[in-house]
Amino acid sequence: MGSTRGAEVLVASNRGPVSYEVRPGGGAGALHARRGGGGLVSGLSAIGPSTNAVWVCAALSDGDREAVRRAGGGLLPAEDTGGQHVRMLDIDATVFSDAYNGIANSVLWFVHHMLYQTPLEPVFDAEFRRRWGSYEAYNRAFAEALAQEAAEGAAVLIQDYHLALAPRMLRQLRPDLRIGHFSHTPWAPPDYFRLLPDDIAAELLTGILGADRAAFLTRRWADAFTDCCHAVLGPGIPSGTRIGVHGLGADADFLRERAHRADVDERMAALRQEIGEGRRTIVRVDRTELSKNIVRGLLAYRQLLEDHPEWRERVVHLAFAYPSRQDLAVYRDYTAEVRRVAEEINSTYGTAGWTPVVLHVKDDFARSLAAYRLADVALVNPIRDGMNLVAKEVPVVSDEGCVLVLSREAGAFEELGEDAVVVNPYDIGGTAEALCRALGMAPEERAERSKRLAAAATALPPARWFLDQLGALER
Repeated sequence: MGSTRGAEVLVASNRGPVSYEVRPGGGAGALHARRGGGGLVSGLSAIGPSTNAVWVCAALSDGDREAVRRAGGGLLPAEDTGGQHVRMLDIDATVFSDAYNGIANSVLWFVHHMLYQTPLEPVFDAEFRRRWGSYEAYNRAFAEALAQEAAEGAAVLIQDYHLALAPRMLRQLRPDLRIGHFSHTPWAPPDYFRLLPDDIAAELLTGILGADRAAFLTRRWADAFTDCCHAVLGPGIPSGTRIGVHGLGADADFLRERAHRADVDERMAALRQEIGEGRRTIVRVDRTELSKNIVRGLLAYRQLLEDHPEWRERVVHLAFAYPSRQDLAVYRDYTAEVRRVAEEINSTYGTAGWTPVVLHVKDDFARSLAAYRLADVALVNPIRDGMNLVAKEVPVVSDEGCVLVLSREAGAFEELGEDAVVVNPYDIGGTAEALCRALGMAPEERAERSKRLAAAATALPPARWFLDQLGALER
């Protein structure tokens, strides 16, 4: 299938709306396509089929690379992508690994989430410089593909920290385009951002400043970006880049419909059995991502059981910690620590009829929705988070209304803080007391708060979030 060569709207992101796996058995039919969801998928669907749109993404697996080969480097078959025009880039596997794992996930993610143990890391040596060269090559591949696909004056929405250099590269290739960049992560304050070598810090900022508009999930992250520009590049934002804020909300219609399907009802029945009759539930659903702070959440729950023995046998912590980035050793170690702490709590406090922590590590969306519906309390305590959609999704789906215990370091705090029980994510004792307060909250207050949380959480659903960015770029 050939290229459109003339798309009016383009999206660029590392992960695309479809992924492929090679299934055993060989033959032409062995390639299986699986479609993803999320805000960008909803957003692109919302612009309607009459707009010529193309999504440019990277091939992430052997199956993806095979699909690119079969498509001759052009657009993927429409039956695989739900009718969307998708161009997948088969970037050299070593270049991709260096750019994605070596820079995006091991450096940029760590800087923006302030995760380094600074006495030992980061170390910006010759190996880092080699990987940085791959990150530049990866961004260039996207810029070139976008330049090829875009019609005169097209709107291009480039996503996230993986593609911080692409806006400037694309601007140099196609000055006619209207370019937006959106950051889904927090943005580090200047003192932390300047851990990066000066030239690299400047390249990242000027890369994003190649866009007409740089947008963020909250005002806090937008201000931090501006502060970094002033600190690293000098006062004023010289490029004329406009700064915007778009707080991504939950997709209420989709979540409520999906949460009442048969497979979710089955998972609810199974979870009810694991919880036991008449017990309260504290629910968390996260990837085992260092920034999500799962270990301290478990320690706070242990503190609750220690300090408030009246809650023993009356509450269960449903902790869903789905594996993330297991190709990085630090993530494997973190996942192991999550398991260890959960097992320790169960062996210390558990009884014949009560398992204090029900830990699930296999990703299961239907089971997550079942837990949302059963939640009396939702624990969302990240060290730092761009937004955190779980904080927005649980109040929307919860059957009886739930109390949200929320870290002040989550982007969602800006919109939901007033009706949540707010915690300092490093304070174990404070989080334990917040959990106790949440468990003891009167049903009327809980229901009222939950209703207000759900309204705030759905104020900017994914399709609207996307269209607002597009509109702002076209203005």
